[in-house]
Amino acid sequence: MTPEWSRLSPRMLLVHPVHEVVRQIPVLVGSLVLGSATGNPLWAVAGVALVIAYGLARWFTTTYRIGADDVQLRTGVLQRNVLSVPRNRIRSVSTDARLLHRLLGLTVVRVSTGQEATGDTSFELDAVPVAEVARLRAILLAESLVPAGSAEPTRVLARWQPSWLRYSPLTFTGLLMIAAALGLLSHPGVFGALRDSGLVRKGERAAESLGVLGAVTVVVAVVLTASVALSVLQSLLSYGNLVLRRDAEVLHLSHGLLRVREHTFDMRRLRGGTLREPLLVRLFGGARLDAVMTGVAGAGEASQLLPPCPRGTAEAVLADLIDRPDAVTGPLTAHGPVATRRRWTRAMLAPAAVVVGLAVVSVVTDVPGSAWLVPAVLTVGCGFLAFDRARSLGHRVGGGWLVARAGSLQRRRDCVAAAGIVGWTVRQSLPQRRAGVATLVAATAAGVKRYEVIDVPADLAWSIAAATSPWVGATAWARR
Repeated sequence: MTPEWSRLSPRMLLVHPVHEVVRQIPVLVGSLVLGSATGNPLWAVAGVALVIAYGLARWFTTTYRIGADDVQLRTGVLQRNVLSVPRNRIRSVSTDARLLHRLLGLTVVRVSTGQEATGDTSFELDAVPVAEVARLRAILLAESLVPAGSAEPTRVLARWQPSWLRYSPLTFTGLLMIAAALGLLSHPGVFGALRDSGLVRKGERAAESLGVLGAVTVVVAVVLTASVALSVLQSLLSYGNLVLRRDAEVLHLSHGLLRVREHTFDMRRLRGGTLREPLLVRLFGGARLDAVMTGVAGAGEASQLLPPCPRGTAEAVLADLIDRPDAVTGPLTAHGPVATRRRWTRAMLAPAAVVVGLAVVSVVTDVPGSAWLVPAVLTVGCGFLAFDRARSLGHRVGGGWLVARAGSLQRRRDCVAAAGIVGWTVRQSLPQRRAGVATLVAATAAGVKRYEVIDVPADLAWSIAAATSPWVGATAWARR
């Protein structure tokens, strides 16, 4: 018997119009301008009425049904679309509840199949009553949920702590938000309006009284303070109340204060994890954990299990998930002196270029002695990065796992299950061929799809692949 089509909660009749008004602000501004130009305010009223009517129509034209083999979503006001997803392709189910949704007891349910989907190809139920979410999740992930009577208890792997906020200012999120705001303010229309405001004139007078050095100092202090405040606030709102727990073969992640998000992953799709350690976060003992999992976006928020937190916490969670502590914290095999020399050579190119540039300029004109401090400081900084990059580089194979670590400013340690690797590539650029090293690339259907072991000795590349994936041995070496 074919199941009947179901509608979303009628409470969305209060949400869709509000969202449409926000989305169609440019259209509403245009109708307001047209009404002012023609002296007829009905244009603005008509614009608002049309947007609200479209928002209401979305509820009447959206239905879904869950069959034995697939789930279908029917949408579209002017153009009808029917999206069908096979149930055996469903990899994860996530929910997203914005503030207005939470006030009305609703949440958005998204179904992921492992393929990148946007627009009409994204299966999204906006929105479902919170009381119905558990039932929907149980149906969509029926094969992964804990069987009735299972003795394995729910285990909380990690819980958000206020102390994690100390890593927030180290991620430059606040500076990016400030840069975006300045970009908006630099728009000619906005800048012109602000240029004539009393607040800007007071700021200019204050800057003149402080002088150039004083004004620059105040601006830098204000920007840094605002950056720290924005970073901490963004982290608190996004990750406050985070709980990562495991129920048998299902992994649950929930986080957020005003906007609550929940993700449910099938643990059978897990192929490993990535510890990301940006330089500043690493200096303060922090790390972030991403999942290497089929059905989840390769990098970014969708694959993130833990935000920047104490490195010990991230390592313990990853070791618990993959049940291989040695892969997470064990020693790595270094790539040898050639790889180290390549890191130092490339790091010193920038200071050398600055020295050559200053030398050329000094032939034409006098160069202040203080200018030579620039390459000196640059040499020290680049030397530190070269040392750190060389120290970070390494790999580990065995026990059915490939571990690769590289980077300094954005260091990462990839732990990938050999069973999830579907192909190998040995890649050599011209400088690598001359140096006798190569980059070994493991292709997967999970995470970022490719994981690199950088600058290994060329004669060892295929042996590393064979030690990880035994099926490589006979084919790769036969072709050499």
